Amino acid sequence: MAGADGRTGVIGRANHYIVPATAETVHWGYFSRSLKPVLSIESGDFVTIETLTHHAYDDHARLIAGDPGMESVFLWTKGGKNVDRRGAGPIDASIHGRGAGEGFGVHICTGPILVRDAEPGDVLAVRIMDVKPRGCRNPAFAGRAFGSNAAAWWGFQYNDLLTEPKPREVITIYELDATGGRNWARAVYNYRWVPQTDPFGVVHPIIDYPGVPVNHALVEENHGILKGVRIPVRPHFGVIAVAPSEAEFVDSIPPGYFGGNIDDWRIGKGAVMYFPVAVPGALFSVGDPHASQGDSELCGTAIECSLTGTFQLILHKRDRLAGTALADRHYPLLETQDEWVVHGFSFANYLADLGERAQSEIFTKSSLDGAMRDAFRKMRHFLMTAKGLSEDEAISLMSVGVDFGDPGGRRQLGHPRHPKEGDLRRRHGMTKGGYPARPVLSARLFGGDVLGRRAVHRRGV
Repeated sequence: MAGADGRTGVIGRANHYIVPATAETVHWGYFSRSLKPVLSIESGDFVTIETLTHHAYDDHARLIAGDPGMESVFLWTKGGKNVDRRGAGPIDASIHGRGAGEGFGVHICTGPILVRDAEPGDVLAVRIMDVKPRGCRNPAFAGRAFGSNAAAWWGFQYNDLLTEPKPREVITIYELDATGGRNWARAVYNYRWVPQTDPFGVVHPIIDYPGVPVNHALVEENHGILKGVRIPVRPHFGVIAVAPSEAEFVDSIPPGYFGGNIDDWRIGKGAVMYFPVAVPGALFSVGDPHASQGDSELCGTAIECSLTGTFQLILHKRDRLAGTALADRHYPLLETQDEWVVHGFSFANYLADLGERAQSEIFTKSSLDGAMRDAFRKMRHFLMTAKGLSEDEAISLMSVGVDFGDPGGRRQLGHPRHPKEGDLRRRHGMTKGGYPARPVLSARLFGGDVLGRRAVHRRGV
C-alpha cells in the first residue's frame, strides 16, 4: 500500500534492525523526553520490535515461563525488580505506596527509537509492515500464544453488575495459534481477582499496580467457559507514540497529540500512523500489544497479548509539508487501506491545556463532550486542509456521512474516520478519557473520491 508519503516500503531497500524486549530496552508506564534511545536510525529504515503485555503475570506459566525476555522484564523478588519504575508517579511511591512510579501509567513500551534529523515541527510516519504473536516458550504449551483480559475496576461494568459478588474483577485467559495457522482465539479459563501480596509485601486488593505476580494458589480457576466461541484475531498496538515535550515523565494512559494509548484495533498490519514530532529525534516507542479488541474495550482491557511488529519509520521534514496531506498536522493521524482516522481527545493537548496538574486533572475533567468537540474540529481541519473542502462542505459532509461511536471505551480520546477514494464508506470518530474514566468517541465518514479514508478517535487500555 502506497500511503500519504508515497512510499511502498519494501523491506530490503533500507537498513533493518531488531529491538528485543528486555529490562534494558523497555520503559514501563510513562513517556519521557529524556530517555536514552535504545536505537538510532535513519528515515526509511525498518525496525522489528518486540512488545510485551503488562498483564503477563496474570498467568506466569503461559505468558512468562521459559521466555528470557519476559523473565528479564518481569523479574521481581524481595531483593528488587529489574524494571523498578512503573508509571510516571514518584519513584519512592510516596502517594499511595503501591510501588515505584505508583502505576500512574501501566503500559510496557519498547524504545525509544531516535530518528536522526527529526526536529519539532516535522511529521514522523510509522508504517506497520507486519505483526505476529509472541509464542509461549513453556514446552507444556508449545505452538500456542496467550493473552489476558481483565474485567477491572476501571471498566464500564464495574459498578453495574447483576450477580454476586459485587463489585469484582475477573481475569480471563485466552489462547491463540502462535504459528498463524488459525485466525481466532478461544477462552481457556477465568478467575476472580483476590488480594495479592507483591514480593515487597504490599497488598493489592484490586488491580492497582502493573506486573503484580498473581499467586494461583489463592484463586479459583474456572475452565470450560465461553464454549464454542471463537474470537477473531486482529493484532494491533494499543500504545504507539513519539515523546511529548511538556513534562519529564508523562503517564502512558491518557493519549494526546503525541499519540500514546489510542487503543484502536485498526493500528495493525498495513496501517500507517503519522505523528507531529515534539522533541529532537522524535523518540518513538510502541507497546500495549493486543490480540483482539472491540470498539469499546468495555470491561477495561483487550486480549492483552505480547506481539512483535515490523515497522518502517519515515521522516517528513517541516519545510516540505506544504501542499501535502501532512501540512499543519498537529495531531496523530491514522491511515488504513481504505480510511483516514483522526483522533480527538477531551483536550487537544491536555498537558498544556490543564497546566501543572494536568496529569491528575485529566482523569477528573475528561468528557465525551470534550472528545466529541475535538474529534469534530480535527476532522473539519483534515477535510479542509488535506481534501480542500470549504468549511460548509466539510460540516455538511460530516453530518450526512459520519457515524460517531465509542470504539475504545473509557478515555480522553476521540477518533473520527474518513474513508479513502472509491466506494462509499463510513467513518468513525472516537474519544478517550482517563484511567479509569476514558470516554472515546469515533466518527466514521462515508467516502467518495474526495474523502479517501477513515478518521477515528477512541479510548483504550
